[in-house]
Amino acid sequence: MTTTVTAAVAPATREPLVVRELQLDDPRSDEVRVRMVASGVCHTDAIVRDGIYPTPLPAVLGHEGAGVVEAVGDAITTVAVGDHVVLSAAYCGRCRRCRAGQVAYCENLMAEDFGGRRRDGSTSLSSEEGPVSSHFFGQSAFATYANVVETSVIKVDPAVPLEKLAPLGCGLQTGAGAVLNELRPEPGTSLVVFGVGAVGSAAIMAAKVAGCTTVIAVDLHDSRLELAKEIGATHTVNSGAVDAVDEIMKITHGNGVDYALDTTAVPAVLRQAADALAIRGTLALVGAAKPGTEVPFEIGASLVKGWTFKTVVQGSSVPQVFIPRLIELWEQGRFPFDKLIRTYSLQDINTAFADSADGSTVKPVVVF
Repeated sequence: MTTTVTAAVAPATREPLVVRELQLDDPRSDEVRVRMVASGVCHTDAIVRDGIYPTPLPAVLGHEGAGVVEAVGDAITTVAVGDHVVLSAAYCGRCRRCRAGQVAYCENLMAEDFGGRRRDGSTSLSSEEGPVSSHFFGQSAFATYANVVETSVIKVDPAVPLEKLAPLGCGLQTGAGAVLNELRPEPGTSLVVFGVGAVGSAAIMAAKVAGCTTVIAVDLHDSRLELAKEIGATHTVNSGAVDAVDEIMKITHGNGVDYALDTTAVPAVLRQAADALAIRGTLALVGAAKPGTEVPFEIGASLVKGWTFKTVVQGSSVPQVFIPRLIELWEQGRFPFDKLIRTYSLQDINTAFADSADGSTVKPVVVF
């Protein structure tokens, strides 16, 4: 049996998404059928569409889904029909990293999230022309319905609007988790975020939650910097108008920052982030770049500074634990991520991608 669904399909590399009807097969015993209410649009969707990260095309992308459970397979134990759920990245649950509770660093991450297939090689989606890649991040959320793997599913309070919760699945979790789970800044310390789109904005809010007393936002867009100030930044720097490192040194009275987070993965920006660190400071990278991208760090000054560089995936979080915590912070008014959101219809999904790319929208959310 199959069900007809409406989906936004990435037909080929660097081509706009096309909204069309597809066939969705019945959920397997280890899958959850979810009626999508909303899905965030993330930078990772764009770089897969453009062929920078490898997922077989044509594909239904989307990995920040939120919806209502309509059916569950026989092996599902964590959710039931009618539950409201947020969807996040898939993980295998059986490798060494997963068994150690480090699911963001699943050893089978590429196959689970970017393979475009179930583990048996099948896809849940098809068209008249043949199979369409499914299970992107375990979900493929740019569709009215999806068969989702259980590790991608997080049960949430049905009283909270799903169209607000969708972005928590990837981008907001990544930025907030990089600060709260990985950097863990002490109260009274300083932190700078380079690039305050959705991921960086989440990091700004998390820094405020953590008690940082100097929180610096660096970006090229004044509108994003203004929003950053509203949600927790104590200082802002437009790096297109001034030298960002010089400004950060002025703000910190020549000491540099204790913590830096780069969301851009632009080598020149990452080097600036390193140069802005205080002695024994820590720099974390969460941005995704084209494979093979490299960044140079000066050895002499780095050696005597004793700084730390780390890469962070998915905020180093366990989504089933961390996302409910973010929702609690939002309910208390301490993580106002809804200020970032602008909604779009599925038919306008390419506009959502464009608005995100040019900075006019911080966090696009497609509402079905």
